[in-house]
Order: sequence, then C-alpha cells, then structure tokens
Amino acid sequence: MSKVIAENRRARFDYMIEDTMEAGIVLTGTEVKACRLGRATITESYASPERGELFLINANILEYAPANQFNHEPRRPRKLLVRKRQLNRLVGAVEREGRTIIPLKLYFNDRGVAKLEIALAKGKKLHDKRAASKDRDWKREQGRLLRDKS
Repeated sequence: MSKVIAENRRARFDYMIEDTMEAGIVLTGTEVKACRLGRATITESYASPERGELFLINANILEYAPANQFNHEPRRPRKLLVRKRQLNRLVGAVEREGRTIIPLKLYFNDRGVAKLEIALAKGKKLHDKRAASKDRDWKREQGRLLRDKS
C-alpha cells in the first residue's frame, strides 16, 4: 500500500494521457522529511529531458522548518530516475510528436522510497475540455436519476 503525497488531478482534465510509468526521484534529506509531512505540490510541474537525463521542473516541495539553514530550495529541478530505453522513448515522443511529460502522482512505495508516476500526454484543445466536462456532468446526473429511482 503506497502513501500518496501529492496528486495532479488537473492533468487528466488538461491532457489526454497516452502512457504512464513509474520513475524514481532524487531528493535531499529535508525534501524527504517535508514530503512525509505532505508539504509538496506537483500541479504546475512537468518533466523535461536535458543533457541525456530527465528532470522534474517547477515542482514545489516546501521547506522543512526544523532544518533551519540546511534547507533545500523549494522549486529546484529534481532528477528523475528512469531506464535508458524509457528515456529514449520519452525523448523521441517529446521531440518528434510534440508530447508533454507530466507528473500524475508523487508517493512513497511499500519500501518507503519516493516515486513519481509520470505520463506521456497530449494537450487538449478547448472543445475537448468542454466535451469532457459535459460527459462528466451527464454521468453525474445519470447516477442521481438512478439513485432517486430506486
């Protein structure tokens, strides 16, 4: 059973998710302690391939108060750990097909190791978002109708 630290719920609304995978994330000691307290957000972040590695950009892990001067920078780029084959596939999709790598969920796995669920995604247009919203509202209304009927 994994413990979810942060979830990017907006991602499924803004993007069409094509493929998901798990990646390790390199954190400092104070970042891990802040994550264990649930003081992280990944809503506005994305992953970017740079210099043959994958980095998480714009993720916000708040400072750990008891660390004082030994704290980390809250929005620093963090290295993601993926296999070479996965990295090559992600880089190819980003460069050739114009896809985006977005984080979906930051969590601790069963062994207590911080992991990030990332997805290869394509941005939705405004009309796609409207259609998704309309479908979601209709499903909610159907549920109400069925519940009231019985």
